[in-house]
Amino acid sequence: MISMSKIFAIDRKEFKMSRGIEVVVILAIPFVVLGVLKQDMYLLSVTFGILFVGLSDPGGPYGVRLREMALVGVVGTGVTALGFAIGGGSWGWVVLAATGVTLLSGLALKFGTHRFVSATLLNAWFLIVISVPAAQHLSTAASGWAQQSLAWLIGSAVWIASTLIKWLLDGRRAQPSNIPEIPGDMSANTLSGPEILFAVIRALAVGIAVALAFGFHVPDADWMPIATLVAMKGTLSQTTLFAEQRLAGAVIGAFVAMFFLVALKNKHALEVVIILLGSVAATIRGVNYALYCAAIAGLVLVSMDISHPTNFTAEFHRVFFTFAGVGIAWLVMLLANAMQKERAEATPED
Repeated sequence: MISMSKIFAIDRKEFKMSRGIEVVVILAIPFVVLGVLKQDMYLLSVTFGILFVGLSDPGGPYGVRLREMALVGVVGTGVTALGFAIGGGSWGWVVLAATGVTLLSGLALKFGTHRFVSATLLNAWFLIVISVPAAQHLSTAASGWAQQSLAWLIGSAVWIASTLIKWLLDGRRAQPSNIPEIPGDMSANTLSGPEILFAVIRALAVGIAVALAFGFHVPDADWMPIATLVAMKGTLSQTTLFAEQRLAGAVIGAFVAMFFLVALKNKHALEVVIILLGSVAATIRGVNYALYCAAIAGLVLVSMDISHPTNFTAEFHRVFFTFAGVGIAWLVMLLANAMQKERAEATPED
């Protein structure tokens, strides 16, 4: 067990206020435009399209950046369509899809750490998407999957267009990543047997959480799958420190989301909270990983419940199910640690 002082150690030199302001400005554009057009039902898809495509920007020559951002934009469009199309339908298909998406995101490690991070972001977005039709009691026909996927694509295009303008104004020079803390490695590698097995275990853990939430129609359990994903080790090789910071961040993020959802009843106020939490995450990404995970978890959880009314009792239940999701993640972490230990003992010393 790592001490709390290490989990919440602060590196003040990595505080990036300018980056947070940039996120606020860019995310405020669709907020204003969609509000004027009275189309704010598409705000989540546009906002996450901008935010997650922005996080997928690896920096470097613009051709490379465009390829990676466009890939996330296109795949995210498909993920959005799938999630909204099945979210209000049979829970069995939802569980199967969530398990499959999580497995594919885990296996994306084969194509480099940067692409694995992008795939994990899309995985989290899918878990948000499947909860929206269910929370609003929408049928497949009424979910608006085509319009929502188009909204994601538009959000992706907004970010890509902003990077193109910035690149042209900068003299078409290679530019650094907006989030250099995210690994930029995109080199293909061969996954070992234990890494593949861990990706399968990780997918099954999320699948179980989705099954408990959707299959048994447990009220207010929609936070459990995302808590499982956020709190769980991303890869078999991730350090214990990062794993425990993810656990802590998921718990803190749940209480942050609970506070805002109980304190604020106005949907537009909660939309502002989403933008601010995105800004905070961008600002403190390198300051402390646990607090960054808390901001991301809070942002995601507020997004999941922004579309339907809530109260203290409902939020208490959601926090309870968040702890249940964290418990699943903790069990997976223990299993991963045992697999790492066994792997280390099986590897002969040079």
